Amino acid sequence: MESEKKTRLSEMMAPYAMAADLIMARVAGDTAKFHDQLRKAREVLLGPLETEIAVTPYDVVWQDDRVKLKHYHARTAPLLKTPVFIVYAQVNRETMLDLQPGRSVVETFLNAGLDIYMLDWGYPTRKDRYLNLDDHVNGYIADAVDFILERHGLDQLNIMAICQGGTMSVMYAALHPEKVKNLVLTVTPTNFDHDAGLLNVWARSLDPDKLVASYGNIPGDIMNLGFLLLNPARLMIDKYVGFLENIHNRDFVENFVRMERWIFDSPDLPGEAFRDFIQWMFRENRLIKNELVLGGKKVDLKNITMPVLNIYGKYDHLVPPAACDQLTSKIGSTDKEDLCLDTGHIGIYVSSKTQREFGPKIIRWLTERDDSPEAVNTEPKKVSKKKKAGATAEED
Repeated sequence: MESEKKTRLSEMMAPYAMAADLIMARVAGDTAKFHDQLRKAREVLLGPLETEIAVTPYDVVWQDDRVKLKHYHARTAPLLKTPVFIVYAQVNRETMLDLQPGRSVVETFLNAGLDIYMLDWGYPTRKDRYLNLDDHVNGYIADAVDFILERHGLDQLNIMAICQGGTMSVMYAALHPEKVKNLVLTVTPTNFDHDAGLLNVWARSLDPDKLVASYGNIPGDIMNLGFLLLNPARLMIDKYVGFLENIHNRDFVENFVRMERWIFDSPDLPGEAFRDFIQWMFRENRLIKNELVLGGKKVDLKNITMPVLNIYGKYDHLVPPAACDQLTSKIGSTDKEDLCLDTGHIGIYVSSKTQREFGPKIIRWLTERDDSPEAVNTEPKKVSKKKKAGATAEED
C-alpha cells in the first residue's frame, strides 16, 4: 500500500519535476557564467528598479461614475484635425497601451502629433452589477464621444478600439455612424462561431445566469486565472524560466515586473454587461449575424460606412484571425482594410518588431483620411452626468 502511494505521488509530481529540471538546466549552463549572473542578479534585485506603468502625462477631463476620460498632453503641433478616442476592453486595463517607455503606443501617437483621448473603465463596485451592455455602449462610450466632440467643436472623431472595447465600438459605430470619421479596430472579436481558440470554447460553456446570480460582478481574478489556463505552459511556466535566465538584466527585470503588474491588475466585470456579452456574443453570435438590438435599436453593420482598418494577430490565442476576419465583408464601407500581423494578442502592442509596423501604419492610415490641420478648441466644457439605466443607490 505504501509503495502504491509513493508511485501515485511520483506520477502526480512528474510534470512539476520536469519543469524544475528544465529551469535548472536552462539557468545553470556554464558554472562560471552562472555565478557571474547570480552576482549581477543580486545587484539588480537589491538595487532600485523603475517599474511604474502608464507614466505618460495626461489630464482627466471627464468622469461619470467610475469611468474616466484621459486626455494626453500634446508633444508637438497637431498632425490631424480629428482627435483619436481609444476604447480599451473592460478586461484588464488600458495601461497596456502605455506599458513602458520606448514601447508605448500612446507615446508613438503623441510623438507623431495625434491628439489622444482614452477611456478608463475604472473598477466596478456593487452598484455597477446592474449596468448592462447598452449602458456601456449608448451610455459611457456615447457620452465620452459627445464630450470630445463638444470640446473640439467637431461633428466626428476617430475611434481606435481594442479587443472587447472594439466589439463595443463596432456596436457604437453602427448605431451612431454620423459621429465616427474613421474606425480602427485592433484584435477585435466580432465573429464568435468558431473553435479556433480555447477562449471561445470555454466562454460558450459558461452559464452567465448562474455566474451573475452567484457573484454579481464577475471577479477579475477568476477571469484572469481562466486566461492564464488557456496557455499554462507559456503563461505560467515558460515566462518564469525566461525571467530566471535574464534575472541579471535590469531592463528585462523592469519590463517583466511592469507586465506582471498589468496582468494581475484585473478589474471585476459588471454582472449584467458580462451576461449580455456571453449570451449575445459567444453563445448566439448576434453581432456578425446582424441580429443584435441595443436600446431598442438594431445594430446594423451596413450602417458602418466610414473607413475601417481592422488589425489582428496571426498568433493571437485569445482572439484568433477567425474571430476578426469576417467583419469587413459585412459592413457598408467601401474603404476598408484587413491587416494580419505576425504577432499575438499582447505582442501587437509591446513587441519592438510590431511597434515598427503597428503604430506607424495607424498614423499613416488616419493621416490619409483626415482634413488638413486646423486650430481646434481644447478648453474643457461642463458635461452633465446622465444616470445609467438600472443603477441603484447601493454603494460599496
